[in-house]
Amino acid sequence: MSASDLPDELWARVLELGAASSALGFRDLCALAIACRRLRRLSLHPSLWSSLLSRDFPSQSQPSSSSASSSSQQQLHPKSIYKTKFERHKVRMAEARRRVVFEAEGRVLACWRRLAQLEESLQAEGEKMKAAAQELDNLERVRSASVALNVWQPQVVRGRQKQLVQQCTVPVDSRLNDLKMELKVCKQQIATYKNIYVCDLVLDCN
Repeated sequence: MSASDLPDELWARVLELGAASSALGFRDLCALAIACRRLRRLSLHPSLWSSLLSRDFPSQSQPSSSSASSSSQQQLHPKSIYKTKFERHKVRMAEARRRVVFEAEGRVLACWRRLAQLEESLQAEGEKMKAAAQELDNLERVRSASVALNVWQPQVVRGRQKQLVQQCTVPVDSRLNDLKMELKVCKQQIATYKNIYVCDLVLDCN
């Protein structure tokens, strides 16, 4: 006995069990409908589509409070009602996906702005550290020249060192300590910025 020899009642029962157990979905019924005339007739049975309505749209399958709306829906085939609800659901899902995409794009944009700010802060801190290092080097030379003035040197060399010392208008030792501390703070700040940058970059990639 082939499947085509089965009576309609048995086929209808198989389809009802499939719809009730979630083994059959609306796509399956639509596929059966184009297989042959017999399956098309059986797959269009209102009870099947009513089962799908109750299963796929349980919160929307409750009777409407409006009698006019309820009577108009009762006149429609359950498949038509299912199609309408499915199209509305598809629109809602598309809108939800768009909102998710917009929110994700907003987070990415905010993250890239933060990364740009961190890059600017890193650059500014690097320039600050470079300037401090240059000033520190100059003051080290001034201090060396100041110490060298206490020993005998040729007049030309002594004159240059004296001029170098006289051009310095700040207390060398205290300024050296300040610059060393400033360099230390700059290095710590740069390390902090780099850690934040890497963390934000990893989060953005994820």
